Amino acid sequence: MTHSTESIRNIALAGHAGVGKTTLFEALLLAGGAIQTPGTVERGNTVSDTDSQEKARAHSIDTCIAHLDHGDCHLNLIDTAGYADFRGATLAALAAVETVAIVVNAINGIEHGTRRMMMHARERGLARVLVINKIDFDGANLAALVDALRDEFGNECLPVNLPAGRGTRVLDCFFHAEGTTDFSSLAEAHQRILDQVVEVDETVMDRYLDAGEAALTPAQLHDAFEQCLREGHLVPICFVSARTAAGLPELLDVAARLLPNPAEGNPPPFMRGDGTPLTISADPAAHVIADVFKIVNDPFVGKLGVFRVWQGTIRRDSQLLVDDGRKPFKVGHLFRLQGKTHVEIDEAVPGDLAAVAKIEEIHFDAVLHDSHEDDLITLVPPAFPSPMYGLALEPRHKGQEQKLSNALARLAEEDPCFRVEHHKELNETVVRGLSDLHLKVMLERMRERYGVEVDTHTPRIAYRETIAGNAEGHHKHKKQTGGAGQFGEVFLRIEPLDRGAGFEFVDAVKGGVIPGQFLPAIEKGVRQAMEHGAIAGYPLQDLRVTVYDGKYHPVDSKEVAFVSAGKKAFIDAVGKARPIVLEPIVNVEVAIPEHDVGDVTGGLAGKRARILGTDTQRGGELVIKAQAPLAELVDYPTELKSMTGGRGRYSLDLSHYEAVPPNVQKQLSEAWKPHVEEE
Repeated sequence: MTHSTESIRNIALAGHAGVGKTTLFEALLLAGGAIQTPGTVERGNTVSDTDSQEKARAHSIDTCIAHLDHGDCHLNLIDTAGYADFRGATLAALAAVETVAIVVNAINGIEHGTRRMMMHARERGLARVLVINKIDFDGANLAALVDALRDEFGNECLPVNLPAGRGTRVLDCFFHAEGTTDFSSLAEAHQRILDQVVEVDETVMDRYLDAGEAALTPAQLHDAFEQCLREGHLVPICFVSARTAAGLPELLDVAARLLPNPAEGNPPPFMRGDGTPLTISADPAAHVIADVFKIVNDPFVGKLGVFRVWQGTIRRDSQLLVDDGRKPFKVGHLFRLQGKTHVEIDEAVPGDLAAVAKIEEIHFDAVLHDSHEDDLITLVPPAFPSPMYGLALEPRHKGQEQKLSNALARLAEEDPCFRVEHHKELNETVVRGLSDLHLKVMLERMRERYGVEVDTHTPRIAYRETIAGNAEGHHKHKKQTGGAGQFGEVFLRIEPLDRGAGFEFVDAVKGGVIPGQFLPAIEKGVRQAMEHGAIAGYPLQDLRVTVYDGKYHPVDSKEVAFVSAGKKAFIDAVGKARPIVLEPIVNVEVAIPEHDVGDVTGGLAGKRARILGTDTQRGGELVIKAQAPLAELVDYPTELKSMTGGRGRYSLDLSHYEAVPPNVQKQLSEAWKPHVEEE
C-alpha cells in the first residue's frame, strides 16, 4: 500500500515496566489487520519480543517497530522497554516519532516510569497521550486515576473517551457525546476538551463564541487539537483493555483523526557543516535527509541501519551520503520492519521508518542525505544518561581477544548507553552500562550471538584530577649528543576552570620568542601530562593553560624538545596549584518494597549518599532518589539484592564530579605508583 506523508502517524508506546505495552502493541496490530493471530508475552510468540532473552525474562529489552493501516492512515508503532536499565534504546526511538503514548496500568496507577517518560516526551517537544490499560481488571478505580493524573501532570490531561460497562467498552467523547459511562459525563468531558482546544487559536475561539460548536469544521478542530498537542496544552487520556480489545478502535480513531502527522511535527535540529541551522520540510521532492535512530547487527542480514526520513524520498537505487562522507552508497534493498520480518519496499517518503542493510559506514545518529551542496550535515544529538556501572572484562579462553573486541564494538553500535573503554596503562577493557542488569544482558547477548565468554572483575573508578589554585611553571629542555641538539624552553601559567568546563590552551607569547609552529608541540606535551595525572594517576580536567614566554634555538629547536618542555613545565605548575582528586557523583534511583525503606536508606547513608526524596508507588513500592559517590556503590547490586530479597532495582546516572574527602585523596595518592619516562 502506498501512502502520503500526511497519512502517516508515528507513535512510540512507552511507560513503566509491566503496564502491558507489548500486549497492547500486539492487540493494536491485530485490530489493524497487520496480524491474524495474537501472540502473548507468556508464550514468547509476540511480534515485539523476539530476542531469546526477552522471551526468557518475559519483558522487552529492545525497541520493536511494526506498522498497520487504519482507514486512510498508516501507523508506525514502536514498542519500547519499560525497565530503566534499557532506556537507551527507548530514548533513541523518541527521535523517530511525533507522539509518545505513555501507557498506565489501571491498577498500579502512576509509577516512576510514567513520570520519567512524561518528562522525556515533554523535554523533546513531542505530543503526549496517556493510555490507561487494564480498565476491566478488578480493583481499578478509573475516576480516581484520572484525578491523580490531572493532579500530577496538570489540568491539560483530559479524557477523549470514557469507559463504560465496567470497562467492557469505551465511548468517544470528542467526536460524539452519547451514551452512559462508568463515571463522569460524556457531554461534560466533551465540553472540557472543546474549551481547552479552542483557546490556542483566536480565529477558532471567536467563531466558537459567536456561533457555537456547530460553526467549527472538523478540519479546524483537528488543526487546533494538533497545535494543543505539540504545545503541551492538551494531553489526551484514552482507555483500553489490551486483553479484551475494548477501546482499541477508539484509540486507533484518535491516532488517525487527531494525532500529528510528520508534516505537523517538529523536526530535530540538523546543522550544516558551517554550524548554521538547516531548515527541514516534509517535502517528498526535496533533497533527502534521514536520521539513523537504531542499529541492528542481524546474523543473517548483516548490519541493519533503521532510519526516519525527514525530507525527500529514498528509493531503491538511490545514492546516499553518510554524514560528511564523500563516497555515496547505493540503496540496493529498502526495507520496512514488521517485528523481525523485513518487508522490501520501493520507496520511503518523509515520515516513513525504513531500513537499509550491509552499509558498514552507517552508525547510530548518522545523517543520510543526497545533497552534495551540503558536504556535511549533522544532527544535534539528544541527551542520553551516562553509563556509570562498570565491569572489567577479559576473554575466558586465550586467543579470543580480537573476537571480544569485535563483539563489543557490535554491541556498542546498537545501544547508546553501552560504552566500551580500553585502558592501555592497565591493559584493561571496561564496559559501562546503566546497571548490573543492563551489563548482564549485554554480556549474555555477546555469548549467544558471537560465542565469546568473559570473566569479569571490578574496574578502576573513573576518578579525575584538577587544580584548586593558580600557579606558574617553567622547564628548559636541552640535549646535546654530538650532532644536532634539542632545545626548547617554556614558561606557562595554569588556572582552574568551572567544574565540567574541560581544558583551554591559550597562546599569549609575544615577540616571537617561541615560533608559532612549536605551540602545537607544547600543547601536545601538556595534554600528555594531563592524561597521566599529577597526584594519583588520573586524567586532569577543568583548567586553562597559558603559554606566555620561552626561548628557542634556530638550529636545535625541534618539536620533540617543545613537547618535553611543555610537559615538564605543566607538571611543575600543577605541583604548586593545589591539585585535587575528583570523584564521580551519580544520581541513583532505587525501587524497593516499602517495608525495606529503613534498611535501604540506612545503607545509602553509610555510603556518603545524600537522600533527595522518595516517590510512593501503588502496590507497596517506593522509589528512593539519592546522590552518592560511584566508588561507594561498587558492591551495591549484591547488597540491594540481599536487603530486599531480590526485589530491589536501581539505576545510575552521572550527576557531576566533586572533590574527594582528604582521607580518600591521601589513600589514592599513596596507592599511585607513577611511571616516569626515561628521557
